[in-house]
Amino acid sequence: MAYTTINKSTDYFNTKLYTGNGSTNAQTGVGFQPDWLWVKCRSDANGHQLFDALRTTYSLSSNESANEANRASDGFTSLDSDGFTMNGSGSGGSTNVNGRTYAAWNWKAGTGAGSSNTDGSINTTSTSVNSSAGFSISTYTGYGGASTVGHGLGAVPKMIIVKKRSGSSYDESWYVYHQALGNTHALGLNSTGASSDVNVWNDTTPTSSVFSVGNDSTNRSGNLFVAYCFAEKTGYSKFGSYTGNGNADGTFVYTGFKPAWVMVKLSSAANENWAVFDNKRNTFNTTTVQRIRANDTQADSTSNSEVALLSNGFKVHDSDAEINGSGNTYIFMAFAENPLVANSGTDGVPATAR
Repeated sequence: MAYTTINKSTDYFNTKLYTGNGSTNAQTGVGFQPDWLWVKCRSDANGHQLFDALRTTYSLSSNESANEANRASDGFTSLDSDGFTMNGSGSGGSTNVNGRTYAAWNWKAGTGAGSSNTDGSINTTSTSVNSSAGFSISTYTGYGGASTVGHGLGAVPKMIIVKKRSGSSYDESWYVYHQALGNTHALGLNSTGASSDVNVWNDTTPTSSVFSVGNDSTNRSGNLFVAYCFAEKTGYSKFGSYTGNGNADGTFVYTGFKPAWVMVKLSSAANENWAVFDNKRNTFNTTTVQRIRANDTQADSTSNSEVALLSNGFKVHDSDAEINGSGNTYIFMAFAENPLVANSGTDGVPATAR
């Protein structure tokens, strides 16, 4: 079995919990510059804020379809070498209100602002790539119609998230490609809808160099877009699907590692949310893991959200249709707490049960 060569998942992904202070607030201890930073208030109903190194202080909200907004005047100032910094502008905005608690999910991509990728028929404005972790960020300007965009991974993406950043209001939804859904279907990250048959991927499976965009939703001429692409790394990341059983003693989902972060979405039916779980908002794998919904502004929820993060996967302990409806199909993305590794050494140890 081929394992990832990543020794510590915290070199590439980490969850940081913090409390806002409405003033200068430098969060350190992430372990790297967070090239993709996703912040959500835990204690109050506030929107999600997604930043990345290519868009600096501009954020997008996974719970809404609006174009990006500059948060420099709303409390966010910079992505740093070991975390990120905020201040008291706009009373802390959605990331630094005094006394409120937050979860910050951090991913490492490439170095700096990246560079243009010319593999596709659309040249990216910039692409930041971390081939070891199977993650890249690309920004591009829509051309219109069927086109391809280079992702730089050198491997076939298993999941792609695309969002229009600016331009007309023709379609501002988030679009998600997942290998379990195929190239004809997509989900909306800001939506409770089921997987739908759309042409946003031009009915074409991504390759090791490009992904395809098929219409104005992902390629409207003159509009700006951002794409987050993920290739699977055995022992570190997993992008799969499972079938719910509707029982409190629910489905076990094998990932091959102990998850640090999991996002789940019902794909076979509508009216359910994107549920996000991590290992920092809960410290024991036999108790309720707190849930945040990517498409919703609500605070942390422990109601009907029992998921156990185990040494080789996760197990649902709930009959809730959002994560375990009988006969329903769910897609997920997961990242490891302790990767199974190929090399030996101080950090080169496999994940262990707890």
